Amino acid sequence: MEKAKVYYTDFRTTGRENLMQKLRRLILTAGIRDIDFEDKYAAIKIHFGEYGNLAFLRPNYAKVVADLVKELGGKPFLTDCNTLYVGSRKNALDHLDTAYANGFSPFSTGCHVIIGDGLKGTDEALVPVNGEYVKEAKIGQAVMDADIFISLTHFKGHEATGFGGALKNIGMGCGSRAGKMEMHNQGKPAVSEERCVGCGACIKICAHDAPVITDGKAAIDLKKCVGCGRCIGACPKDAVHPTQDNSNDVLNCKIAEYTKAVCDGRPCFHISLICDVSPNCDCHSENDVPIIPNVGMLASFDPVALDMACADLANSQPMLHNHSVLHENCMAHKEEAEHHDHFHMTHPDTNWRTCVAHAVKIGIGTDQYELIEI
Repeated sequence: MEKAKVYYTDFRTTGRENLMQKLRRLILTAGIRDIDFEDKYAAIKIHFGEYGNLAFLRPNYAKVVADLVKELGGKPFLTDCNTLYVGSRKNALDHLDTAYANGFSPFSTGCHVIIGDGLKGTDEALVPVNGEYVKEAKIGQAVMDADIFISLTHFKGHEATGFGGALKNIGMGCGSRAGKMEMHNQGKPAVSEERCVGCGACIKICAHDAPVITDGKAAIDLKKCVGCGRCIGACPKDAVHPTQDNSNDVLNCKIAEYTKAVCDGRPCFHISLICDVSPNCDCHSENDVPIIPNVGMLASFDPVALDMACADLANSQPMLHNHSVLHENCMAHKEEAEHHDHFHMTHPDTNWRTCVAHAVKIGIGTDQYELIEI
């Protein structure tokens, strides 16, 4: 397959061009004008950030994309789907409140916010995939109703997938609540009693009442557990862990197949910003210190090549010596740290390459790219 073109620029600015102007120039240079936007609905998929998290992309970047879509004749809207876990974005009303609180209002971004899977996360389109893991993807209806799809991604670490890039933003992010459950349900967690302190963090985060505490120790009711893994990230003592080694790999493959369901059959364009690279997803109601310095902004028609370019650029950076998760893990495992995979070192139970490899296998894009710096 021919190498995909991925356009890149750093975060340096001058008196003649600020970051928003630079992002606009990047997107135009990457060829977004090749898409016919005239009188067409354009979904801009972004993560609004869980309330309390401050690492999500600023709404100023969304406004750049929305304004450009309108300039090209399109009708943009910002979108995301409701979450599976308990939090500030589990239904459309709470989700909108959070989006507005984090700055994503029609007045600040120049376009409306539509929660893709409706009030309770049940407004979904069933999209045939016939994949190895997914036969029929459950995608938020508003996402599928759009004529054009644009992903605007905060590239960061992720506790289950290794990193959260374009594929994660699209595949997991556009799944309805039932779709998210389908992607997460391979493998269920267990609790190491010797580490558990009975703090109840797993109980607070679970939407299905699966964790219970008996005699000061937590346990997971596997009949209630859906395998979303949220309790794994919530546990402050790392007492909750996956019980199947391949569960994260299967999750990554399902994300790739859901991405295919979202992107097939219509014009798509993808933008990723590597900044404030927190170790975990923006779904957390907090964000830890970044693991690497800010890198830059990238854009491409190919989400697979975009993720690969982002991973390569991120892994070429020095880790920040700020007592981050990455720094602590590298100090504890110095020999393995020499391989320079920051995301695997941050979350050793993950392998982000499985998502990229499966995406290539099913024809979403290519991991071979030409990086064009502007």
